Order: sequence, then structure tokens, then C-alpha cells
Amino acid sequence: MVKLKPNMMPVVSPLDLTVQIPYHFRCPISLDLMRDPVILCTGQTYDRSSIEKWVASGNTTCPVTMQSLEDFTLIPNHTLRRLIQEWCVANSSKGIERIPTPKQPADPQRVRSAIMEASSSQSTAAIRASALRTLKNLGKERDQNKTILAQEGIVPVLISILTAEEEKQEEAKGNPEGLQSQSDDELYEEALGVLAFFPLNDAERVRLAQPRVLAHIASLLLWGSMEARVNAAHLIESLTSSDELHELRAMVGNTEGIVQGLVKILRELLYPRALKVGIKSLLSLCFVKTNREKAVAAGAVSALIEGLVDFEKCDAERALATIELLCRTDSGCKALCDHALAVPVLVKTILKVSGRATEYAAGALLVTCSASEALQKEAIQAGILTQLLLLVQSDCTERAKRKAQMLLKLLRNAWSDESSSPAFCRTDVVPF
Repeated sequence: MVKLKPNMMPVVSPLDLTVQIPYHFRCPISLDLMRDPVILCTGQTYDRSSIEKWVASGNTTCPVTMQSLEDFTLIPNHTLRRLIQEWCVANSSKGIERIPTPKQPADPQRVRSAIMEASSSQSTAAIRASALRTLKNLGKERDQNKTILAQEGIVPVLISILTAEEEKQEEAKGNPEGLQSQSDDELYEEALGVLAFFPLNDAERVRLAQPRVLAHIASLLLWGSMEARVNAAHLIESLTSSDELHELRAMVGNTEGIVQGLVKILRELLYPRALKVGIKSLLSLCFVKTNREKAVAAGAVSALIEGLVDFEKCDAERALATIELLCRTDSGCKALCDHALAVPVLVKTILKVSGRATEYAAGALLVTCSASEALQKEAIQAGILTQLLLLVQSDCTERAKRKAQMLLKLLRNAWSDESSSPAFCRTDVVPF
């Protein structure tokens, strides 16, 4: 890999001169060293990622010649790639690393063959699962492969597999064992793994939201392998991400084990992807009031508060939004008030994550401090007054400022010694 900053030549050290990249090794679009040179139908060579972005943006002409493109096929320029690799090796003493040979996009014919095998009811579950595993590995290699999978119609096939397997499981209750085979379970989990690559439309969401499907998802969330749990949580997030399907959110949250499984994932701090999907899914479900009660009962408040300091920025913001939703219920407010870390952790997050996160933290603190004078004093000891004073003078959201002003009014009677903190009494800062 050649370590370059955008539109800049690599500088290997303060003592070395800038390494000059040969002109014909540069992509005409990005002007950077090409990593995967490909030839367009006009005969011009570009770096694959650059020309793919150009075409994906709706352009239908060659960037250099401005000729109309009637064929969007990209042919690997192996000769130029080898020359670039040789140049990298020759300049290794200057800190240039050899560019690895890139993996080529999936062959559409190979994709079609694997999809046909996966969808064939004549094949065994093990063979179908193997075909899905091949497709999943292709999707992991590069984003373009996911586009190819979608174009070849993989999503309807996956939905058919998931719903058909549930019907098959129902029928299996009549046999002596009453269980699916291990191969059937493997097929189901592989289908979930591939489906995680793609967004769902509302019709697909409704088709998947069958009681038996949701029950199986809940079982995987609670007892499956980590990969299966992540993929199950991802499906929950996909099913509940539409604001137009409010009833579907209630149906999903009402399925026994789903909320509990998501809360269980929140404690998997060693698995960032699991944590990220779990928080997104739980937040989506908590827009429905009945789901908030279930989340509180499952221990969501403690899981979110205890993990908050370790969450990444976007995860922390969603976690705080969820906490604010949960504390709007009586049980959620009580759980937040009873947790020893709740107040100091919420105070610490003000102005530390983002404007929205600060707004959510201030909202949760407003509810918490309104419930107990003891917690008001605890918040003051944690340094909330300084945080709020900075907040009302910052350029954060107006809602955050309003909540900060309300908090300052609420906490005024709890100040043990106003004369020791005269700044907090200034009416030009906080209009009481």
C-alpha cells in the first residue's frame, strides 16, 4: 500500500525529498497513484474506485475524452498494474510499499449460478448453505460485489429461504424429533448473513415480519453464535427502521426474547459491530412506548449507562437518545434514579460527544433531578453547574439550551452556598 494523502505525493520522512509519481501511473480523476487500473471502452485507464464513483454519480461520459459511454465494462489493465508494482518495489528504500494485487469484482455468471443453487429446493440444505456462504464471502470482499448480488435478485431469494424455512420448521413439529437438522439451521443463519448486506423496502419488511420468523430471530439473539446474533440484530434494525410501519415496531418488540436479546448484546463491549447494531435496533424499538417498558425490565438502563463511557461517538449519541426515551416511563425514571453511576456519567457526557448527545443527556438529567433532591445535590457535586453554564453560552441546539436553563432553575435551591459561586446567579447568563 502506498500511503498517500488525497492529491498529495507521499513524503517518507522530513529528511527525504518528495517521491515523484510517474504521470502515467496517476488516475486522471483523483491524480493519485492507481491501485487497480482499469480500461474504459474509450481506451482510457482509470483507478477502479475513481471511475466507479464517477459512474455511480450519474455521469455517462468518459472524464478525459467526454465521449458518451455505451459500454460500462471495466477491463483490468494488468500490464500497467504490474509496472506500478515494480515501481513501488524499486522505490521501497524511500518508504513506498508495494500495492497488493487487487481482487477482481465477482463474475455475474458465478453469482447467478450460486443464487440458483441456493434457491433450488432440489439441493440439500448443506449445499444451499455452502452457496450462500460463497455469496457472503463475495459480498465481504468489496462493495461492488454487493451491487452485483442485488442486481442478480438475491434479496427475494433470501426472504423466500427465511420464510420457507420457518414453514418447514412448523411442519417439523409433527415428526418424532420435532427439530430441524443442523444443516437447516446453517442454511437459515447463512441467509441472514447475506441479507445483512442489503436494505429492505416496506413490502419486504412486512413479508419477513411473520411470528415464526420473529420467534426464530429472538432465539438467535439470545442463544446463537456471535455472528448469528449480530445478523439477527441487523435484521431487527432493518425491520424497524421505517417510520411508516409503526405497528411493525410494536409487533417486533412484542415478540418474546427480542428486546432481551438486544439488551444482552449491549453488554458485548468486545464486539463493536454487535454493539453498534444492538444500540440502533433498541433505539428504533423504543420509539414505541410499550417497548420501552420491556427494555427497562430487561435491564437496558444499566447496560447503557455502564457502557456509555466506552461507546464510540455515534453509538454514545444513540445510547443517550435511548436513555432519554426510557426515562419518560415511570419504570425507566426509577431505574435511572436508582443507578449509582447514572448522574455522574450523564454529567460527564455534556459537551463531550455532540450537540444532540448533550441535548439527550440534559433531558435525562432534567427528569432524574426532578425526581429527587438527593440526586440534585449529587449532580452539583459531579460538576453539573459548570457544564450547564458552558452549555447555555455555547452554539449547541436551542432545545439543549432550554433544557440547561430549566436544569439551572431546578438546581438553584440545591446550591449549598450561592455566594461561593456568584457566576451561577447572573441573570444575564441564565434568565430565571
